[in-house]
Amino acid sequence: MRSALERQRKSVRKQMEALHGVKEDTESGFFTTPWPVWTRPVEVLPVSQLMNCDPVPAQVLAPLLARATTRHGLPENLLDRVIARESGRRPCAVSAKGALGLMQLMPATAAALGVSDPFDARQNVEAGSRFLRELITRYAGDLALALAAYNAGPTAVDKHGGIPPFRETRDYIRAVLPVEPLQGAP
Repeated sequence: MRSALERQRKSVRKQMEALHGVKEDTESGFFTTPWPVWTRPVEVLPVSQLMNCDPVPAQVLAPLLARATTRHGLPENLLDRVIARESGRRPCAVSAKGALGLMQLMPATAAALGVSDPFDARQNVEAGSRFLRELITRYAGDLALALAAYNAGPTAVDKHGGIPPFRETRDYIRAVLPVEPLQGAP
């Protein structure tokens, strides 16, 4: 968990520098924004406040979803619903169980899918959609089982011979479904 948080902090630092031109004062742990004298004072934000990042704007997320859905044959609204449920569309999200980023990839899953930065929206959406497609294929196109496996893990689905009797998983499936039928589902 500690290494996941450090990766998150590093990713947030990189994003803040790229998006907002801010730099972290390493001695204080605060970010400061360069500012012209005539406009406003320097913004000073503690790192902990930056961890509660804003959701990815729809215009930024849409092309990522379009690319992933085309590439993996998934309905776009399925990925959007998964992301909304998993992370509230916040790229810095970390669950109590250690899942990371928009699609809440567990560190081992992210590593297996070749993700170097799980807080990078592009990498996270690509890997999460690929993983979801693998689960849909594994469960012969049964979207409810694939979503159950995405939420509770394939081991739980296999152990219970179907959707596990976990309230969280059942609520998750209800929240994400219904979506349009899969195109070319195996």
